[in-house]
Amino acid sequence: MTSNLSSSVSITDVQARRPSVQLSLSRVGVTDVEKVIRIRQNGAEQLFSARFECVVELGPNQKGAHMSRFEEVVNDAIGEVVLGESTFKAETLAEHIAQLVRARQGARRAEVSIEARFPEHKPAPVSGIQTQELYTLHASAVCSEVGTRRLVGVTAQGMTACPCAQELVAGHARQTLQHQGFAEDDIERILEIVPVATHNQRGLGTLHIGCTELCDDEIDAAPLLAIVEHAMSSEIYELMKRADEAHVVEKAHRRPRFVEDCVREMIRGVVDAFPQLNDPAFVEARQVNMETIHQHNVVAERFGTLGEIRRELIEGIAPALHTTRRAWLDAVPY
Repeated sequence: MTSNLSSSVSITDVQARRPSVQLSLSRVGVTDVEKVIRIRQNGAEQLFSARFECVVELGPNQKGAHMSRFEEVVNDAIGEVVLGESTFKAETLAEHIAQLVRARQGARRAEVSIEARFPEHKPAPVSGIQTQELYTLHASAVCSEVGTRRLVGVTAQGMTACPCAQELVAGHARQTLQHQGFAEDDIERILEIVPVATHNQRGLGTLHIGCTELCDDEIDAAPLLAIVEHAMSSEIYELMKRADEAHVVEKAHRRPRFVEDCVREMIRGVVDAFPQLNDPAFVEARQVNMETIHQHNVVAERFGTLGEIRRELIEGIAPALHTTRRAWLDAVPY
């Protein structure tokens, strides 16, 4: 008589065993999970190609997380959103998945990040020809026993013109005009009327806003994109006629900005556009400019709570430390 070996073998939960080194881990999970999702953005529902990262904090007595459960939760949540009647905003979807992951993993804390590329149609500045521009939407949520915090953000490209090089070119032009016999008043009028050359960069601006447990505001991508693009010397367009090209180049050279200027303009734009957000809300602005006359690129950032930033802008009181995204996400509720 043959015995059924499969029925006598017990399947143990290896992940639940004690690890040989009993040390908690800050983040354990899956990354680069690619899915197609349907979310609500700027008042409309759209399909997005998205990439997920789902992680939990692993306790010192658990050998490993149940990796298959991450995929199950993501599939279940996406099925609910894509196939169901209700649609979420990206940060709400991240919150929903984080809560499910935390419950199914039995974890103290779970974090989910979503990154999705999405198109926007806008007219070129002079010809009005419609062009499709691609942007990146970011959403994150951290869920724990004390509540959930959410972040929403965008990344957009633009153009910057260097103020320093423009001053150098203007100085050389002034000397050349003087040698040609132009009067000082005429020289100043010429330099004011004719855009002065400088070197340009293609800029990549990223802006995040974070809401605490006390915040019910829904923040769309459209106003964030407007802030990011306006912070640079000029917007750029994938499809343009000659008149559009001339307009973009002239606009950029009349609004020269350093990488630092772009970040400061983004932060001021948030303060002006979202007066209803409470002081514990979070903002993070980052600008990377791809240099054209150097082999390196340049970067600038500012992050902190809106309370910190408002006090600095209004009262001139700079905080001793700028609150980081990590510190803000992990903070207890106010």
